[in-house]
Amino acid sequence: MPDNPAWRITLPHSAAAVPLARALVRTALADSDAPADGDTAELLTAELVANAVEHTPARGPIELVVELLANGCQVEVHDGDPGPPGELSSWPDHARPDPWQEHGRGLLLIRTLSAACGHRRTPHGKAVWFTLPSRRFHPADA
Repeated sequence: MPDNPAWRITLPHSAAAVPLARALVRTALADSDAPADGDTAELLTAELVANAVEHTPARGPIELVVELLANGCQVEVHDGDPGPPGELSSWPDHARPDPWQEHGRGLLLIRTLSAACGHRRTPHGKAVWFTLPSRRFHPADA
Protein backbone atom coordinates (compact mmCIF):
# COMPACT_ATOMS: atom_id res chain seq x y z
CA MET A 1 0.00 0.00 0.00
CA PRO A 2 1.48 3.40 -0.95
CA ASP A 3 2.34 5.97 1.70
CA ASN A 4 -0.19 8.68 2.38
CA PRO A 5 0.42 11.82 0.31
CA ALA A 6 2.06 14.52 2.42
CA TRP A 7 3.16 18.11 1.99
CA ARG A 8 5.89 19.70 4.09
CA ILE A 9 7.06 23.31 4.15
CA THR A 10 9.39 25.36 6.32
CA LEU A 11 7.74 28.61 7.35
CA PRO A 12 9.33 31.82 8.54
CA HIS A 13 9.06 32.56 12.26
CA SER A 14 6.85 35.59 11.58
CA ALA A 15 3.24 36.57 10.92
CA ALA A 16 3.86 35.82 7.23
CA ALA A 17 3.80 32.12 8.15
CA VAL A 18 0.02 32.09 8.70
CA PRO A 19 -1.15 32.87 5.13
CA LEU A 20 1.54 30.56 3.72
CA ALA A 21 0.31 27.73 5.94
CA ARG A 22 -3.32 28.33 4.96
CA ALA A 23 -2.37 28.24 1.28
CA LEU A 24 -0.53 24.93 1.65
CA VAL A 25 -3.48 23.32 3.44
CA ARG A 26 -5.88 24.61 0.79
CA THR A 27 -3.65 23.19 -1.98
CA ALA A 28 -3.16 19.84 -0.27
CA LEU A 29 -6.89 19.34 0.29
CA ALA A 30 -7.73 20.45 -3.26
CA ASP A 31 -5.50 17.60 -4.50
CA SER A 32 -7.48 15.07 -2.48
CA ASP A 33 -10.40 13.00 -3.73
CA ALA A 34 -12.31 13.22 -0.44
CA PRO A 35 -10.82 16.10 1.50
CA ALA A 36 -11.61 17.13 5.00
CA ASP A 37 -13.44 20.42 5.38
CA GLY A 38 -11.03 22.96 3.93
CA ASP A 39 -12.33 25.96 5.85
CA THR A 40 -11.94 24.17 9.18
CA ALA A 41 -8.51 22.83 8.22
CA GLU A 42 -7.34 26.33 7.27
CA LEU A 43 -8.71 27.88 10.47
CA LEU A 44 -7.13 25.30 12.76
CA THR A 45 -3.83 25.41 10.87
CA ALA A 46 -3.78 29.19 11.19
CA GLU A 47 -4.31 28.86 14.95
CA LEU A 48 -1.47 26.34 15.34
CA VAL A 49 0.95 28.40 13.27
CA ALA A 50 0.01 31.66 15.00
CA ASN A 51 0.58 29.97 18.38
CA ALA A 52 3.99 28.72 17.27
CA VAL A 53 4.98 32.20 16.07
CA GLU A 54 3.70 33.92 19.21
CA HIS A 55 4.71 31.46 21.92
CA THR A 56 8.05 30.02 20.82
CA PRO A 57 11.49 31.63 20.63
CA ALA A 58 12.34 33.02 17.21
CA ARG A 59 15.57 31.03 17.01
CA GLY A 60 14.33 28.59 14.41
CA PRO A 61 11.81 28.03 11.67
CA ILE A 62 8.39 26.50 11.96
CA GLU A 63 7.54 23.48 9.85
CA LEU A 64 4.09 22.56 8.57
CA VAL A 65 3.24 18.99 7.58
CA VAL A 66 -0.09 18.13 5.94
CA GLU A 67 -0.82 14.45 5.46
CA LEU A 68 -3.84 13.09 3.60
CA LEU A 69 -5.21 10.01 5.30
CA ALA A 70 -7.65 7.41 4.02
CA ASN A 71 -10.29 8.90 6.33
CA GLY A 72 -9.35 12.62 6.33
CA CYS A 73 -6.20 14.58 7.03
CA GLN A 74 -3.66 15.31 9.74
CA VAL A 75 -1.88 18.64 10.14
CA GLU A 76 1.24 19.05 12.26
CA VAL A 77 3.13 22.21 13.18
CA HIS A 78 6.71 21.68 14.36
CA ASP A 79 8.61 24.28 16.35
CA GLY A 80 11.82 24.45 18.36
CA ASP A 81 10.26 24.70 21.83
CA PRO A 82 9.89 21.32 23.59
CA GLY A 83 7.35 22.71 26.07
CA PRO A 84 3.73 21.57 25.77
CA PRO A 85 1.26 23.90 24.04
CA GLY A 86 -0.82 25.04 27.00
CA GLU A 87 -4.02 23.17 27.73
CA LEU A 88 -4.55 21.30 24.47
CA SER A 89 -6.25 18.28 26.05
CA SER A 90 -8.63 20.10 28.42
CA TRP A 91 -9.22 23.39 30.18
CA PRO A 92 -9.48 23.74 33.93
CA ASP A 93 -12.76 25.53 34.70
CA HIS A 94 -10.94 28.60 36.04
CA ALA A 95 -8.78 28.88 32.89
CA ARG A 96 -11.42 28.82 30.16
CA PRO A 97 -10.78 31.58 27.63
CA ASP A 98 -13.10 34.58 27.57
CA PRO A 99 -15.13 34.30 24.33
CA TRP A 100 -15.10 38.09 23.96
CA GLN A 101 -11.30 38.44 23.98
CA GLU A 102 -9.23 38.40 20.80
CA HIS A 103 -6.63 35.95 22.14
CA GLY A 104 -6.74 32.67 24.02
CA ARG A 105 -9.29 30.66 22.04
CA GLY A 106 -7.02 28.93 19.51
CA LEU A 107 -6.47 25.70 21.42
CA LEU A 108 -10.15 25.61 22.39
CA LEU A 109 -11.08 25.83 18.69
CA ILE A 110 -8.66 23.04 17.86
CA ARG A 111 -10.01 20.80 20.62
CA THR A 112 -13.62 21.53 19.66
CA LEU A 113 -13.47 21.34 15.87
CA SER A 114 -10.96 18.54 15.28
CA ALA A 115 -11.57 14.82 15.46
CA ALA A 116 -8.40 14.46 17.57
CA CYS A 117 -5.48 16.63 18.60
CA GLY A 118 -2.34 16.49 20.67
CA HIS A 119 1.36 17.12 20.78
CA ARG A 120 4.55 15.11 20.91
CA ARG A 121 8.21 15.84 21.50
CA THR A 122 10.53 15.75 18.52
CA PRO A 123 14.34 15.75 18.35
CA HIS A 124 14.24 19.52 17.76
CA GLY A 125 11.26 20.61 19.91
CA LYS A 126 7.65 19.53 19.51
CA ALA A 127 4.91 18.85 16.99
CA VAL A 128 1.35 19.95 17.68
CA TRP A 129 -1.24 18.19 15.53
CA PHE A 130 -4.90 17.75 14.75
CA THR A 131 -6.91 15.44 12.50
CA LEU A 132 -10.10 16.08 10.58
CA PRO A 133 -12.37 13.41 9.11
CA SER A 134 -13.14 13.13 5.42
CA ARG A 135 -16.24 14.92 4.16
CA ARG A 136 -17.05 11.89 2.04
CA PHE A 137 -20.57 10.72 2.81
CA HIS A 138 -21.07 7.02 3.48
CA PRO A 139 -24.70 5.81 3.17
CA ALA A 140 -24.07 3.34 5.98
CA ASP A 141 -23.34 6.31 8.28
CA ALA A 142 -26.80 7.80 7.80
